[in-house]
Amino acid sequence: MATWRRDGRVTALQRLGCAGLAGALSLSLTAPLELLTVLAQVGSGHCRRGLRGAGRSLCRAEGLRALWKGNLTACLRLFPYSALQLAASRRLVILFTDELGHISHWRAIMAGSLAGMVATIVTYPTDVIKTRLIVQNRLEPSYEGILHAFYKIYHQEGFLALYRGVSPAILGAVPFSAGSFFVYINLDKIWREPIVHFTPLQNFINGCVAAGVAQTLSFPFETVKRKMQAQSPWLPHYGAVDVHFTGMADCFRQTVKNKGVLGLWSGLTPSLLKIVPYFGVMFTTFEFCKRVCLYRNGYIESPLNYKLTPGVDQSLQPQELRELKLLRRENFEPRKSALEN
Repeated sequence: MATWRRDGRVTALQRLGCAGLAGALSLSLTAPLELLTVLAQVGSGHCRRGLRGAGRSLCRAEGLRALWKGNLTACLRLFPYSALQLAASRRLVILFTDELGHISHWRAIMAGSLAGMVATIVTYPTDVIKTRLIVQNRLEPSYEGILHAFYKIYHQEGFLALYRGVSPAILGAVPFSAGSFFVYINLDKIWREPIVHFTPLQNFINGCVAAGVAQTLSFPFETVKRKMQAQSPWLPHYGAVDVHFTGMADCFRQTVKNKGVLGLWSGLTPSLLKIVPYFGVMFTTFEFCKRVCLYRNGYIESPLNYKLTPGVDQSLQPQELRELKLLRRENFEPRKSALEN
C-alpha cells in the first residue's frame, strides 16, 4: 500500500507548466530516436540498413531537419494531453483511494493507465497528424503543416481517419499496465529494502525499467497503431507502409505473414534507447522548474538549492502563504506611518 501525497506548495497550473516544459524538452532531445521508431514500425525503406544507416539515409534524402519531423506536433500535444491526464488521474486516484488515504500500487497504476487512455482518446487526432508528418517526404510534402494536415485528412478521408488506429492504442494499455505492475510489485525484492526508503536515483532506475518492460509488452499494439495511422490511399506509396490491410486484425495478420512475429517489434531498439535520456531530461527539468516555482512562491531561498526560507510554514498552500504575507504587510505599514508622524 502507498499513500497518495502531492506537494501542495506548487499550484496545479504551475505543475502543468513544469510537466509541459519538461516533456517538450525531453521530446525534442529524443525526437530523432522517436522518428526512427515510427519509420521502423511503419516499414519505411530508410530503416532497412539499421539505425545508423536509417539516420544517414534520411539526412541525405531530406536534410538534417528531417530528424525532427513531427516534433512540433508532439510538443503541442503535450499540454492538452497533460492537462487531461492530470485532471482524470486526480479524480480516479480519489475514487480508488480508501478512507485512510492509502492506495495500492495496482490501483495507482490502473488510475494512471485509465487517465492516459482518456487523454489519448481526446488528443488522438494530433498523434495521427504527427505520424503522417513523419512518414512524408519533407522536400515533397503532402501536408504543409499541422493545420493543413488536419484539414486535408478530414476532407479527403473523413473524420474517422483522424482516429484510425485508436483501437490498438487502447488495447495496448492492458499489457502496458501489466508490465508496470509486474515491475513495481517486485521492486522491494530487487533492491532488498522497503519502497519508502528508495533514493531519487533508485526511483529513476525503477521508472526506466518499468517503462522498458511495459513498452516491450505493448509494442505490437503500438506497431499496428502506427501502420494504421500512416496507411492512406491519398499518400504516395500508401504512406510508405510495408503491408496493406483492411483493419486492426488484418494488420496483425499481414505483418506476421510478411515480416514474421518479430516484425511486430520493429523499431523497439530506438524506442528503448530513448527511455533513459527521455526520463533523465524530463525528471531533471521538472525538478528544476518545480524549484523555480517554489522560489517564486516563497518556500525556498534559491532555485539553485533546496534551502527552506526561514520563518515560512511549509504546510501552507501558496494562496494561504500569499494572504499571510499580505496581512503582515498591511499590519506593518500603519505602524511605519505612525512613527513617521
